[in-house]
Amino acid sequence: MNAPNLLQTVEHETGPAPQWTVLWLHGLGADGNDFAPIVPELVRPGWPSLRFVFPHAPVRPVTINNGVPMRAWYDIVALDLANRADETGVNQSVEQVEALIAREAGRGIPPGRIVLAGFSQGGAVALATGLRRREPLAGLVALSTYLPLSPASLAKLPQSVDAAATGQPLFFAHGTQDPVVPFQAGERSAALLRQLGFTVDWHAYPMAHQVCAEQIGDLGDWLSARFTAG
Repeated sequence: MNAPNLLQTVEHETGPAPQWTVLWLHGLGADGNDFAPIVPELVRPGWPSLRFVFPHAPVRPVTINNGVPMRAWYDIVALDLANRADETGVNQSVEQVEALIAREAGRGIPPGRIVLAGFSQGGAVALATGLRRREPLAGLVALSTYLPLSPASLAKLPQSVDAAATGQPLFFAHGTQDPVVPFQAGERSAALLRQLGFTVDWHAYPMAHQVCAEQIGDLGDWLSARFTAG
């Protein structure tokens, strides 16, 4: 059951008494079921018990899709990246993700054992959430995505990002043939995060706007290092 003020979620636990949570945000127009099938492909023997939490984004009109309502973490108001994201919607989604992080703490899993992941629009919200953390998460995973901030907001980042935030390790992956979020947008976002002090594990794959088997393997390696360190 979900409290009325929390997003509805799909959950999968890999064992009893989960010790870690992976909170995974889907892309535009999908829902929390979209990445649930990745669990058996990703999880490895010897990992601690995990709780995967896949929230459903709210339904809202999306401007570039002729205002048709769909599940979206924020409105997309233009195709160009500088003006693409509705920052009010981004901020609302960050608050909703923070509420889920707080719920996990209430269920016995502190932020230091929570990995926040997201694909495309969900990855953008994962990055926006990570940038604002004052208590670091165990890690951030950004797949086929970008920093959803206006040029003015990006310019203010060096002064606004807490040192604790930059301590969050980041797995950042992008397809070189991505027609939805250009590969260069991912590269630029990763470079900016490095400049801010983040440790970025960058991966490029010969794919479009998707997830591939090699990427799942690399992410599994990265997660193994987190679980060992924790």
